[in-house]
Parts: sequence; C-alpha cells; structure tokens
Amino acid sequence: MAKKSNKAKKQQSGGTPATVALTAAGVTYTVHTYEHDPAHPSYGEEAAEATGFSPERVFKTLVADVDGALTVAVVPVAGQLDLKALAAAVGGKRAAMADPALAERTTGYVRGGISPLGQRKRLATVLDATAADHATICVSAGRRGLEVELSPADLAGLTDAVLAPIGRA
Repeated sequence: MAKKSNKAKKQQSGGTPATVALTAAGVTYTVHTYEHDPAHPSYGEEAAEATGFSPERVFKTLVADVDGALTVAVVPVAGQLDLKALAAAVGGKRAAMADPALAERTTGYVRGGISPLGQRKRLATVLDATAADHATICVSAGRRGLEVELSPADLAGLTDAVLAPIGRA
C-alpha cells in the first residue's frame, strides 16, 4: 500500500498550506468560502462582496520587489498599495510590483489566491496599520474563493509582519 504524501493528505482534507499553518500554530480562525467568478474584475472586491465583510476588513496580499527582494504587502481591498511607503517600511529605497509568475512560483499560490500564510518561501511581510483598527480581518486562505478570518495580531505574529501605513485610499 502506497503512502500518501503530506501534500496529498492536505489536498484531500481540503486544507491549504495557509490553513494547515494556522491549525499547527493553534490560532483561532474562521474559513469563509464562496464561488469564485472568473469574470469578476477584482479578486479582493469579489471576496468582500461574497463574504459580506466591508472592503476595509478584507485584505489583499500583494507581492512586490523592494530593492531586489520579494516582499509581501497586505492591504485593504478598499484601497491601493503605496509602493514608496512599502519600501520605507522595510528600509528599502525602491519598490515595484513583482512579476506575477515569479510571485506564484515563490509563494506556491496562484494570483488571486496568494495568502500571506503558509508560503513556499517565507518573505518579509508588511501589514497595513489599519488592520489594527479591527478585531478580525480576512485574508486569502490560499486559493480563489477561500478566505480566512483571524485577528491582525495573530496574522502579524505568524508572518513576522511589520505594521506600517502602506495603504492609500
């Protein structure tokens, strides 16, 4: 009888690397699922609409290149990432959005489903300071149509995130 790999077991149980990491860490979280619409123009806005959470509480995960190093930015879907503020938050000078294919290869997730948790390669992470205004926030749980709700403190702790004002309206 062949043994199943951990990856196969995770996929079979419906878990993603993000939810597996949350469970392993013992933090409290809630998973929210919805039917992803490939025609929707914005993954983040779709998640907010489908889950019923305000766009200020649903955060998108973006991958940027800061002075040659990939960096994760977690900002509310209600706004945009301020690249200069992101660079400053990690002590860098210049930031630009990362190539989507590189972001997918590095994190192990597909665009629209990149989670700040359980990434293939752990990257420096910056969480927008507005997250602290909420008891819980939602971020991608590792695939389109799957969000995880958790406290900003738990997210910051699990990702070693820096809290900084990196979003703008």
